[in-house]
Amino acid sequence: MGPGYPFSALVGQDRLKLALVLCAVRPEIGGVLIRGEKGTAKSTAVRALTNVLTAIDAEARLVELPIGATEDRVVGSLDLQRVLRDGEHAFSPGLLARAHGGVLYVDEVNLLHDHLVDVLLDAAAMGRVHVERDGVSHSHEARFILIGTMNPEEGELRPQLLDRFGLTVDVRASREVDVRVEVIRRRMDFEADPHGFADSYAGADAELSARIAAARAAVPSVVLPDSELRRIAALCAAFDVDGMRADLVVARTAVAHAAWRGVGTVEEEDIRVAAELALPHRRRRDPFDDPGLDQDRLDEALAEAGESADEPDGTPSDGAEPDGPEPEPPGGGGGQTGDTPNGDASQQKSKPPASKPNAAPSATFRTKALVVPGVGEGAPGRRSRARNATGKSIAATDDLVAGHGVHLFGTLLTAAGRQRRGGRVTVAADDVRRSVREGREGNLVVFVVDASGSMAARDRMAAVGGATLSLLRDAYERRDKVAVITFRGQRADVALPPTSSVHIASRRLARFDTGGKTPLALGLLKARDVVLREKARDRARRSLVVVVTDGRATGGPDPLGRTRTAAAMLAAEGVAAVVVDCETSYVRLGLAEDLARRLGAPAVRLADLRADGLAQLVRQRADQRQAA
Repeated sequence: MGPGYPFSALVGQDRLKLALVLCAVRPEIGGVLIRGEKGTAKSTAVRALTNVLTAIDAEARLVELPIGATEDRVVGSLDLQRVLRDGEHAFSPGLLARAHGGVLYVDEVNLLHDHLVDVLLDAAAMGRVHVERDGVSHSHEARFILIGTMNPEEGELRPQLLDRFGLTVDVRASREVDVRVEVIRRRMDFEADPHGFADSYAGADAELSARIAAARAAVPSVVLPDSELRRIAALCAAFDVDGMRADLVVARTAVAHAAWRGVGTVEEEDIRVAAELALPHRRRRDPFDDPGLDQDRLDEALAEAGESADEPDGTPSDGAEPDGPEPEPPGGGGGQTGDTPNGDASQQKSKPPASKPNAAPSATFRTKALVVPGVGEGAPGRRSRARNATGKSIAATDDLVAGHGVHLFGTLLTAAGRQRRGGRVTVAADDVRRSVREGREGNLVVFVVDASGSMAARDRMAAVGGATLSLLRDAYERRDKVAVITFRGQRADVALPPTSSVHIASRRLARFDTGGKTPLALGLLKARDVVLREKARDRARRSLVVVVTDGRATGGPDPLGRTRTAAAMLAAEGVAAVVVDCETSYVRLGLAEDLARRLGAPAVRLADLRADGLAQLVRQRADQRQAA
C-alpha cells in the first residue's frame, strides 16, 4: 500500500487545516464537522492528519465508520460465540474501542442515523463508552478525535447534533485560477510518483508533528486570564447561543490556539479564531436559517465583549438596558422572501406579465402528523411505523435476517423448552432468537404545489407558502427526504429533487413564479416519476405525496379527464397521498376533495392543517359529548 497524501501538501483550505490541528492539540474540543461540496479535499485532509498523528503516537489510527453500521458494530455487543461455547458473559468491543487514541472518521455524517450520531458525540465528549445491553454491563476508554464530513445539499444535521460538534468548517473549491492550477499540479505529481512526492514533504510533515506534540504539552500551562474569560462569556451571550457548551468550546479552542502559536497567555486573537470555528453552527436556531458567521457582527460583538472584559471583577450586571438601540441578534430578523411588483406597475396600460414572484409565506406552524399507512422497513426516522433496528422489541423470531439484535429471553425460553425440567439449561446455536423491533421510519415526502393563476391571489399564496414551509419543517423534524414539484402554465417542474436538506427546499419554494393555467395532471405525473425513480434507488423508503391545490384543472384539451387519468396512474403505484385543499371560495366546488377520492387519499383543508387547531377541535367535540 502506497503512502497517503501529505498534510503539508494540501493547497489552500487554511481554515480546515487549522481546525484539524487544533483538535489534534486538544481533542477535548469535541471534533470537527467539515461541510462542503464534493471534491474539496475533505477526506484527503482527514487521512493526511492521521499520518501526522502517527508520528506522535505510533498507535494512533484512522477508524472509518460506514454509514450502514449497526449500533452493535459501533459500541460493541455480547460475544455470542463465547456465550454459547464457554458460558461466559463476554463483551465484543466495537469501532469506538478501536478508535481509542486515534481518529474516528464519519464520511457523510448527515446520512448516519441520528441515534448513532448521538452515541458518537457522547463518546467523544466523555472519552468513555458505557454499554448496558443484552444483559452485559461494560465500560471502556474511547478518547479519539471525531471528524465528520458532509455535503449540505444531501441533508442537514439537526441543530441539537450540530451543537455537539466542537468546531465546524465550511469548505469550497477556490475560484482563483492560480490556486486551482497548483491543486491540479500537486495531485498529478502525487499520482505519478506517490513515494517521491511524499518524501518531498516528509520534512514539513515531521515539523508539523513536532509542533503539535509541543503544543499538546504546553496546553496545561497556558493561562486564560479572567479578563479574556469574561470576553468569551460576553461574546457567546451576544450571539445568544443556547447552554454553556459554546463557552467551553471557545475557551478550550482559544487555549489550544495560544499553545499552537507558542505563547503562554490567551489573547483576543485566539478568541477570535475560536469564535469563527465554534460559533457559526451554533447560531442556527432553525433549519431554514443560513449557516455562517457575519464578520462585521463578530467585530461588533468582540468590541462589546472587550468592554465587558474591562469591567472590574465582581461587578454584577444590574440587568439595565444599554444606551442606544440593542443590536440585532446574529442571523435574526429574517426579512421577507420574494420581491413584489411596484405599485406604479399596476397603473400601466400594457398587458401584465404572465407570471410574478410568489408572495412572502405566512408564519410557519406545527402541522398535523401525516403518515404513510401500514408498516414499512425504511431508514429510522419519526414519521411512519416501521420494522427497524432502532425500535422497541415487540417479539422474538428465528429469522436471523429479519431480526435486530439477540432476544435473550426468547433464546432462553426456546432452549428451556427443548430440555428436560430440573436440568441445567444449555443454549445451542439453533435456539438463538432475534428481536423484532418496531419503531418509526423517515419517508420521501413529495410536495406538489399548485403555482397557477387559480392560486395566485396574494393572500392565498402567502397562506399556501406558510403551510408548505410548515410541512417542510415537519419533514425535517421527522427525518424525511423531501422533493418539491411546482406546476403552472404548460408544465410541471421538479424545483428540488429528493434531498434531506429542507434549507435548500425552503429557498427554492421562496423563489418560484406564479400565474398561468393549471396543469394539475402534469404535476401528478411528475410526482409519479419522482416516486418511481426514488423507489428504484431505495426500495425500502416509502413515499408520501402531498398535493397542495384547490383542485382546479385548466389548459389543454379535456383537463379534467387528464387529471383523473393521472390521479389513477399515481394511485395504481400504491403511493400514499394527502391533498391539502386550498379552496377558499364561499361556494365550494369540492374539486380538491374529488381529487383526494381518486387518489384514495384524505383531504385536509388548509385551515385545518394546524396541529393546535386539530387539538382544539378534538377538545370541543369531547366537551360536546360530555354535555350531551
